[in-house]
Amino acid sequence: MPAKVGFVKIISMSSSSVFNIGDVFSISPQATAKTFAGGGSFNTGDGIRIHLNRSNTYVNDKELIDQPISQP
Repeated sequence: MPAKVGFVKIISMSSSSVFNIGDVFSISPQATAKTFAGGGSFNTGDGIRIHLNRSNTYVNDKELIDQPISQP
């Protein structure tokens, strides 16, 4: 079924972004990344105060491959 899309405003896109408008059969990533972040990470806004005293992020990743990427 065809999609009807109104106005679209794109602020920014990175080099590994996927942007699609309308119908699509398959979207596959060309790059993957894994991010580990502790408490208080990724906060945005004005006047944010965060008091964590001692905050540690422990990572124990036993998987060698999380998401394989295959080229068509």
